[in-house]
Amino acid sequence: MSNLDTRPAPTVCGGRQDVTAQPVRELLAAKQVPLGESTVVRRLLPNFGRRMVGAWCFVDHYGPDDIAQEPGMQVPPHPHMGLQTVSWLHDGEVLHRDSVGSLQTVRPGELGLMTSGRAIAHSEESPREHARLLHGAQLWVALPDGDRHIAPMWEHHAELPRVTGGGGLRATVVLGELDGAASPGTTFTPLTGADIALAAGTDTRLPVRPDFEYAALTMSGEPEVDGVRLAPGSLLYLGCGRAELPLRADVDSAFMLLGGEPFEEKIVMWWNFIGRSHDEISQAREDWTSGSRFGEVHGYDGGPLPAPELPPVPLKPRGRTR
Repeated sequence: MSNLDTRPAPTVCGGRQDVTAQPVRELLAAKQVPLGESTVVRRLLPNFGRRMVGAWCFVDHYGPDDIAQEPGMQVPPHPHMGLQTVSWLHDGEVLHRDSVGSLQTVRPGELGLMTSGRAIAHSEESPREHARLLHGAQLWVALPDGDRHIAPMWEHHAELPRVTGGGGLRATVVLGELDGAASPGTTFTPLTGADIALAAGTDTRLPVRPDFEYAALTMSGEPEVDGVRLAPGSLLYLGCGRAELPLRADVDSAFMLLGGEPFEEKIVMWWNFIGRSHDEISQAREDWTSGSRFGEVHGYDGGPLPAPELPPVPLKPRGRTR
């Protein structure tokens, strides 16, 4: 998914000085962002109150939207570098095309994982014949310096490991590891990305890692995470220092647990690029505008997304900003 903001602000992220070493409960407000003709997303990361959670650096939640009479998601070809995109659906389907030749329909419960490495372009759209509802999340993971120049690749995993717990907990491990189960998706830093379903009446505790920082993204229902009841589309930052996470639900609920080791490197994120300096970002924008480096996406009915203008002030990497 693209950042379709025509005047995107540079975001400086990374470093440990902003990581909360003890358990906290910070509820982050979403920004409403239009995405195409008929989709509005709730952007939760980067956020004024929090830039990253582990290597997770971008979180959009959308739906459930009734798109029966609408085109649904329509994101033209656009570039990425220095990151991974994670596509996760609860309802509907998304057709992915990219410049390494991938063509894949991603459906609920399936992992669509794109590693941009040094450069890739892709498009995302609801198929012409699509389901009535569209509901999901799009997330980005920052790549560490030693891996951010690798060749781009696409992965699709229809089968993912499950974790079950007492009191009606069922978890799908989307990326990384949770409670001894590991996703087949490729990772480059220690991560957790899991979709957790809580049946009505659940009252349980989920083992987590004290050295990870975590956040909970509510997908549906009203889960209670560490004593905080969460509405759909909200993100609760939890900090570090927990060995287990208390969970309750009075109604059937679902949320995504996102976590990982704090990302130590300082990065610059602008538009759809993650780099380490202004010059890298500027060169990526020039390469996209000139049609070099990122390749071509074939089959999308429409032209590529033009790059916004760079801000007048040079981009500089700094630590995480609160």
